[in-house]
Amino acid sequence: MLKRSRLDPAFTFAIGFLIAISLVILRSVYPSIFPGYFFLTFLGIVLFIIFSFIDFDIISLFSRHFYIGSIVLLLLTLIIGGVTRGVVRWISLGNLTLQVAEIIKPFLLVFFANNRRYYLMLLPIFLILIQPSLGVAILLSAGFVGIILASGLNKKSLFVLGLVAIILVPGAFFFFAPYQKSRIVSFLNPYSDPKGSGYNSIQSQIAVGGGGLFGRGLGKGVQTQLSFLPEKQTDFIFAAISEELGFIGGLLTLISLFILFSLLSFSDLDFKSLKFFAF
Repeated sequence: MLKRSRLDPAFTFAIGFLIAISLVILRSVYPSIFPGYFFLTFLGIVLFIIFSFIDFDIISLFSRHFYIGSIVLLLLTLIIGGVTRGVVRWISLGNLTLQVAEIIKPFLLVFFANNRRYYLMLLPIFLILIQPSLGVAILLSAGFVGIILASGLNKKSLFVLGLVAIILVPGAFFFFAPYQKSRIVSFLNPYSDPKGSGYNSIQSQIAVGGGGLFGRGLGKGVQTQLSFLPEKQTDFIFAAISEELGFIGGLLTLISLFILFSLLSFSDLDFKSLKFFAF
């Protein structure tokens, strides 16, 4: 059923600020995506408003379809997806390229929020891992764990779940590909391979530190504008923000994210229809 949408002022501020800062910083570090990015932003706002008027129970009615559709899309990715840098993660639709594993995350979370057969989560995680896409699999697993914890596990079940994780997580390391192991080691200590797997992390640290309090200014970042910082428009967007807008810009971004996630997770206001967008 449709309902009256009620948006908290703090929630609206957080969303508005994050949209604004994304437009500003992307226009500076990656101008080639404009003006198309304006259209995508407008489309996202329109969809957000539409879903804010739809009760979450209505979305839940389609949870089974979400799961089946997600599995089908993951299988199609492995069958017809293009190979890029040795991985199969994207499906090409003309000039449009879709990373299916990213798109299906909210749909799978909606399914498991309404279904206690948690063993079904193993199939999508497996299909994502063999692409391979370890990062997406970890993020999706974290979402699943959040759902399980929110479902009200008793202390015994929680203890067993934690014990299984402690046993399995270290052992899984030995099954990772060499480049995945290298990334994990570099995450813990990027200076173990400063010119290889640790290069990206080190450059991001330099970018964050180089921004100072107020930043170098839009279009004046050394790491971002001279391409020392890799994937500045995606993976290292926070480093790009910190270099060009400084500590203040980075801090406001983190505060906005904290407001957004805290309201979605802990508020007793009627945000059920908005949780669809939380991931």
